[in-house]
Amino acid sequence: MNTTSHLLSERPHADRAFAGHPKGLGYLSFAEGWERFSYYSMQTLLVLYMVRQLLLPGHIEHIAGFAPLRAALEQVYGGPLSTIELASAIFGLYAGLVYLTPIAGGVIADRWIGKTWAVTSGAVLMTVGHFLMAFEVSFLIALACLLIGVGLFKGNIASQVGELYAPDDIRRADAFQIYYIFINSAVIVAPLISGTLGESYGWHYGFGAAGVGMVVSLVVYLSGRKWLPAERVPSRVTAAPKKALTRREIRALIVLLLLLPVLAIGSVGNMEIYNAYLLWVPSHVDLTFFGHTMPATWLVTIDAAASLACLAGAVAFWRGWSKRYQEPSEIVKITIGIGIAAVGVLALVAAAVSAAAGHKASPVWILLFELLNSIGFANMFPVGLALYARASPARLAGTMMGVYYIQLFLANTLVGWLGGLVERLPGPQFWLLHAALEGCAALLLAATAGVVGRVLAPKTYDAEGEAA
Repeated sequence: MNTTSHLLSERPHADRAFAGHPKGLGYLSFAEGWERFSYYSMQTLLVLYMVRQLLLPGHIEHIAGFAPLRAALEQVYGGPLSTIELASAIFGLYAGLVYLTPIAGGVIADRWIGKTWAVTSGAVLMTVGHFLMAFEVSFLIALACLLIGVGLFKGNIASQVGELYAPDDIRRADAFQIYYIFINSAVIVAPLISGTLGESYGWHYGFGAAGVGMVVSLVVYLSGRKWLPAERVPSRVTAAPKKALTRREIRALIVLLLLLPVLAIGSVGNMEIYNAYLLWVPSHVDLTFFGHTMPATWLVTIDAAASLACLAGAVAFWRGWSKRYQEPSEIVKITIGIGIAAVGVLALVAAAVSAAAGHKASPVWILLFELLNSIGFANMFPVGLALYARASPARLAGTMMGVYYIQLFLANTLVGWLGGLVERLPGPQFWLLHAALEGCAALLLAATAGVVGRVLAPKTYDAEGEAA
């Protein structure tokens, strides 16, 4: 494949072939959906696999190069780690780095190889990584392939979604929510297929299914290349000097960077779903239905189904709202979302109080948490993607989409530590800590929304590039 000789066709922004959006959105959404199927297949199984098999005696000794990693983690955490603490720490490190490597992937694409080569190379590495997860000895090698692959794939395919639209095209936020509808559709299916295969028939079957999903993602992406934004691979000859960033662009970059830790703290409840939540809920909540106990991995399907419904509901709600009222800015939507998610975690506090009374809590509390958390998420992460795609300088688009994922690196790193507390803190305190963190993030955003909104608001520009 030669991206310098086979450039992608520019699609006019009037293209509405895919549900009122450019046709390229369909290909990108399907490709990302299959990639997320593979990723969440692996992530759903990861903690359970480590706790129930990989990190137990007779298995942990088989992992190539594991001793130095364990020693480093125990030094960071200040002492020997139990199996659950070790699994949580590894999960937090991996899940955090998954959202840090897209920065390097964005830089590589923006400066050297272009987005098409980056996404394609990332898909190949992720395919290899998923298949290597089927073997205990190659566990760390598999994680390395997945981390590098996601870094090349994730931010670059998301930035291509933003490039389908003109700067003043109001469909962009709507597009990212549609994009996430496809992602959550894939997450619904992933635990049902890969989770069931892994828990019921063998972990390697679940990881193998993830590899197959990644192959499908690559095929879909390459088949839709002519409908994607034109590839602009930087010249390898002497490049013309780049114009310095304007004052407004610098202010916007500073604000976007300062937002990251606040967004990270606001995401801890949602990120914990793939870690301590999978371990805590089966022990404290009644998951028996019609005489059968639901597999723990299906909790992710419940979460994804709720997220999908709420994403679709958010799109419909804001479309209807905009017909009668002025639609709020992205930062206001994010603030509302984090506040709702914080209230949702209080449902887990209630479940923990009920379980502390001596019997398992009703699954109603779990459903309430999933509903409120998903409503909050629908107004947080995809809206944040749209904000960073719009407010970042155009020539740093790929890099800044990678920078946006730093919030999830920070959130998952924090969750890796918080998850280890599930053995030490009573359930009510454990979940109340998460609710308090999210509540503080919402209050901080609410207090600064006016200033942040003004700095990041869409503006027109004069011939010199300054805000008019």
